[in-house]
Amino acid sequence: MFRRRRFADIISRQLELFERDSAELIRECEAAEEAYDQAERDEAEERFGDYQDLVETGTEILADLRDHFAATLDEAAGEQYEAEFNEAVRRRLPRFGLEIENR
Repeated sequence: MFRRRRFADIISRQLELFERDSAELIRECEAAEEAYDQAERDEAEERFGDYQDLVETGTEILADLRDHFAATLDEAAGEQYEAEFNEAVRRRLPRFGLEIENR
């Protein structure tokens, strides 16, 4: 049985806002990942560190967005929202979803 997620609409709008407001960061992540993929062995570690720093920045922005909205909900709803938000990030923005639960 298919059940619509309670917070799907608000989460979709929040992620659209993130994608629009953080478009430059997303492009920087893509460029950093490409630089890492193309790096020679002696540069790869540094390039990967650059990529990780950018991904961490995006993950923190998303976690702050999630946490500020969750704070407006009661505890049970906040927990459900957080779980739905994290899953949506993993599906829609996978590079930022790897550590979202740890933030």
